Amino acid sequence: MEVNWSTFLLEIINFLVLVWILRRFLYRPVLDVIARRRKLIEDQLAEAHQVQQTAESLQAQYEHRLADWEKERRQARDNLAQELEGERASQLSTLQTTLEQEREKAHVAQDRQRAEQQRAIEHDALRQGAAFSSRLLVQACTPALEERLLDMLVEELSQLSEEQAASLRQQWGEAPQGIEVSSAFELSDQQRQRLERLLRQVSGLGVPIRFSRNTELLAGLHVVIGAWVLAANVRDELKGFAEFAHAAR
Repeated sequence: MEVNWSTFLLEIINFLVLVWILRRFLYRPVLDVIARRRKLIEDQLAEAHQVQQTAESLQAQYEHRLADWEKERRQARDNLAQELEGERASQLSTLQTTLEQEREKAHVAQDRQRAEQQRAIEHDALRQGAAFSSRLLVQACTPALEERLLDMLVEELSQLSEEQAASLRQQWGEAPQGIEVSSAFELSDQQRQRLERLLRQVSGLGVPIRFSRNTELLAGLHVVIGAWVLAANVRDELKGFAEFAHAAR
């Protein structure tokens, strides 16, 4: 078989032209489409990777925030427990203080009640004693008792020192115009002279001494020298009993 070189050469030329045409009009656009497609896929992969990184970052932030929230929750729970414990201790201390105060008040009230009962008993005893003493003294009011009271008054005045007498003289201020002597029973001349001599000696006064009788004294004497009063009688003693009993109440 004889090879037709001209035909073969034309076939080669046609093939090369076909290859050029395919490369020019088919292969390059296909390559461009493939390149664009690859670029789009790479962009999408990069975007997906970015989204994944963002998601991972958000997940890490969420986990970190969740850990912080758990830590804050435990801290808040611990703080609340401490506050509750402190409040419980404070309330317990307040309750104990209140109970102690109430017990102390109860003790004070009991002591006051016992003291009042004791004072009532003592007052009743004083009242009964004063009543008994009053009856006894009233029954004993005789001229003999008055004489004994006069002797006691004379003895007490006789024992005054000069300094004590001078101090008593200063108590009546201006010099009195007279000395008043009251007695429950009529004094004898000897008793009057004795008492008059002693009163002038103690008072240092030369004023008149007036004697009178006052049966309300029951027994004894009542001497007034200005603002100075000497009471040596049953009436004033009974009054002292009454005042003492009232003050003790």
